[in-house]
Amino acid sequence: MQAGFGDGSDVQMAIPLLNAVRSRIEQAHAPFYTPGHKHGRGAAIPLTDLFGARVFQADLPELPELDNLFAPQGVIQQAQALAAEAFGADRTWFLVNGSTAGMIATILATCGPGDRLILSRNVHQSAISGLILAGATPIFVQPEYDAAWDMVHSMTPTAVAATLKQHPDAKAILMVCPTYHGVCGDVTAIAQLAHQYGIPLLVDEAHGPHFAFHPGLPTAALAAGADLVVQSTHKVLSAMTQAAMLHLQGERVQPDRVSKALQLVQSSSPSYLLLASLDAARHQMATEGQALLEHTLTLADTARSRLGQISGLAVLSSAQAGQTAGFVALDRTRLTVNVSGLGIDGFTADTILNEQLGVTAELPSLQHLTFIISVGNTAADVEQLVQAWTLLARRCRETPATPGRDWDKRTTLPLSTLAAAPLTPRDAFFATSETVAIAQAAGRISAELICPYPPGIPVLMPGEIITKDAIAYLQKILAIGGTISGCADPSLETLRAVVP
Repeated sequence: MQAGFGDGSDVQMAIPLLNAVRSRIEQAHAPFYTPGHKHGRGAAIPLTDLFGARVFQADLPELPELDNLFAPQGVIQQAQALAAEAFGADRTWFLVNGSTAGMIATILATCGPGDRLILSRNVHQSAISGLILAGATPIFVQPEYDAAWDMVHSMTPTAVAATLKQHPDAKAILMVCPTYHGVCGDVTAIAQLAHQYGIPLLVDEAHGPHFAFHPGLPTAALAAGADLVVQSTHKVLSAMTQAAMLHLQGERVQPDRVSKALQLVQSSSPSYLLLASLDAARHQMATEGQALLEHTLTLADTARSRLGQISGLAVLSSAQAGQTAGFVALDRTRLTVNVSGLGIDGFTADTILNEQLGVTAELPSLQHLTFIISVGNTAADVEQLVQAWTLLARRCRETPATPGRDWDKRTTLPLSTLAAAPLTPRDAFFATSETVAIAQAAGRISAELICPYPPGIPVLMPGEIITKDAIAYLQKILAIGGTISGCADPSLETLRAVVP
């Protein structure tokens, strides 16, 4: 099913969940239910001073007229049905625990203990959490690596086909599309491969919920044939942070399995602020999406063109798409700027931009920074971005970096080899572990899920062998100002390893 491009059909004009929340707010009554602030009357004054009183009035529980997220029969059911139509799904579930809950649920709905799941090694850490909870065995496919940009793209159809031949009993395939940098792989070809083996394709489309609403964007995963798709509606659309959606099409995955899985990982006290924002974000895209995204693409193209003219900068562009099987399309609203030509690393550039020049990136890394341009950005934002880069580039030319500085000793992302890990993520997670000095950690089995965040791609995961390359990469990220999550020791002087 192909979604429309925000054509504003009459049915999509409805906002049932948002209107139900508004109606409930307007009803005068004595509240003897949660939450404890009682429509904001008991909220802390500093909080109401910051947020205003209205938001607390909409912070409601699952009252009868507001439906129930886990057994929807009223306005939530109506809102989810409208979202399914707008995004091109047969069924849609609203997520209040982010795409993380959606990714875990897709794995729980398709894999059980011991089942094999084929997945790209650059998956988000939530997929590893799903493996741990499901007890599934990962069969990793190494994604394509772009050495020039120090960037991981998608896994290729050729690599997936070879893996399926080796593991024809796999229960599902999971891929990331688009990547954090907006790079899209060949979802259509990989979906066809999955379906030839009678298994579903699961897609982490967290960064691509807008694809269905403008013809100038890459093909949405559902339109390309994916069976289960997770989208972070808050990342580039207008839903509130943590609000996401899970879409299903076809009959390869039973809806009841998805619903049961979501009951395990979603809060039993869902926020109606988040739920109503999903309804409103859908309405906005369905009725105005193409026009809003046309403006967004114009801003992004302007920024890409102007930044590409600044000496020392290189900007990832659609011209590079199609040159390899792991990079078939680029989301033009995602702006990745390579700073290697300036003689500084991406973390240093990020610090200067944020602290001195009033521009904050989404994702800094060793060689580049990535910026998200969305429906909320303005021409003034783009102008400030361009002027900040112009000034930063001028500073770098006037004060060149000292030759031989540590940043210049490139260390690429050390994703694990394709050799089978000694333990599954679940077995390693529940195994007895011990703290070992970082100098003695190489060669041991990791008991931790460790990754720079964002983007949340694990460098080490439970069950994998700790390598010297992984340790060196993590130490370098930490040394130049990056953030590492998942390790018990944030100083990285020790790691947790499985006891032999």
